Amino acid sequence: MSTVAVILAAGLGTRMKSRLPKVLHPILGDPSLLWALRTLPPDLGGAVVVVHHGKELVLAALEAWRQAGLLPCPVTAVDQGEPLGTGHALQVCIPELDRLGATQVAILCGDVPLTSPATVRRLCSADALLLAMDLQTPGSYGRVIQHADGRLAGLVEAKDATPEQLAVQRVNGGAYALPWPALRRALQGLTNHNAQKEYYLTDAVAAVARELPVAVEVCDPEELAGMNSRHDQAALQAAAQRRVQRHWMAEGVTFLHPDSTLVGPRVTLAQDVLLEPGVRLEGSVAIGEGCRIGQGTIITDSTLAEGVEVRPYCVIEQAAVGAGAKLGPFARLREGTDLAEGVHVGNFVETKKAKLHRGAKANHLAYLGDTEIGEGTNIGAGVITCNYDGVNKHRTLIGSRVFVGSDTQLVAPLSIGDGALIGAGSTITKDVPADGLALSRTPQTLREGGAALLRDRQKKQTRLS
Repeated sequence: MSTVAVILAAGLGTRMKSRLPKVLHPILGDPSLLWALRTLPPDLGGAVVVVHHGKELVLAALEAWRQAGLLPCPVTAVDQGEPLGTGHALQVCIPELDRLGATQVAILCGDVPLTSPATVRRLCSADALLLAMDLQTPGSYGRVIQHADGRLAGLVEAKDATPEQLAVQRVNGGAYALPWPALRRALQGLTNHNAQKEYYLTDAVAAVARELPVAVEVCDPEELAGMNSRHDQAALQAAAQRRVQRHWMAEGVTFLHPDSTLVGPRVTLAQDVLLEPGVRLEGSVAIGEGCRIGQGTIITDSTLAEGVEVRPYCVIEQAAVGAGAKLGPFARLREGTDLAEGVHVGNFVETKKAKLHRGAKANHLAYLGDTEIGEGTNIGAGVITCNYDGVNKHRTLIGSRVFVGSDTQLVAPLSIGDGALIGAGSTITKDVPADGLALSRTPQTLREGGAALLRDRQKKQTRLS
């Protein structure tokens, strides 16, 4: 049996009031569609994503996720064209499902992000299954009608339901697994004789249920909740946050203020990590054992080894930080930063494509871009690597045990040898050899008593004015 998943992702999402396609709105930093795709078992025969509104953005996202290795199975896309209902969305997939050799089809919605991988595995391995949920106030959800033995008898959209059917509290979760031959026949027989004048997928599911037994599995409503508005998005994010935090608390992670802390689904946290209030971890992030992440810090697509101390309000993106390093407060590590064991990067220091070897320090007010800095080197306050000439970027190579004095400009391309000393206030434009002393200061002028003379002159000028 070859199971192929179909992910419905063509909707506009009118109530989101956004130019961004609904399925690309994020939950804990990851788009809803990526959450749905990530639940798919890797042994599927493939997945087909139905696109239309904002399809260029959705296709670009799919390609980026493919390149990043985030898709569990091969994924193709089909443009629905003019949207004529969920049944029509499946109809346009018929050629692609035939090409993929599908014998079984699992159908999910790209705006339903919190279905668990375990539930999706059960769905994909079932012969014929519908996922449902029981709601106290079913509202506009389609109702699930069952036979006495629990098998699916029919599905009724709320707008087409009778008062008796509206009283049913078991509603359609919008996820199905059905044999492709039976579903294919049902799709070809669909009509749009309903209040919406649309081709309902639910009519095809009901037709399959008349041909063969379709089981109904009742799930936690949180797993099948859709994102149709900003309110829904906020509720889903809160639910996802609780789920993620429960997992990491059980693994020995401390959240000092869980309600203000956001940890994405691709984050991994080791034992005894402590997260202060307002921390946000998004993308692919790995935090090592015993790290403390300070208040207001944002970390994206980065790795921190064990025992790192991140003081408050740092921003770390696409960086690697070695064991025992100390960062911040108010440090910014940009893409390509690689800090070795015991490195110190202090307040208001910015790094970009910077490699700092073990024990190097830049404790205050520096910009270090396109540079490599050796072991034990000290970078003083106000130091800048001048890496950009207006057209090209250039590298600065600084050896081990170098002292760079405060308020120094290092004009790249530049190489500074081991043990060199750069005097404060210098602008260095030429290479400095090992153990060299480099200065470029204007000679100091001193006039004894000159300050008093200048003040007297200034007072006279003030009186004249």
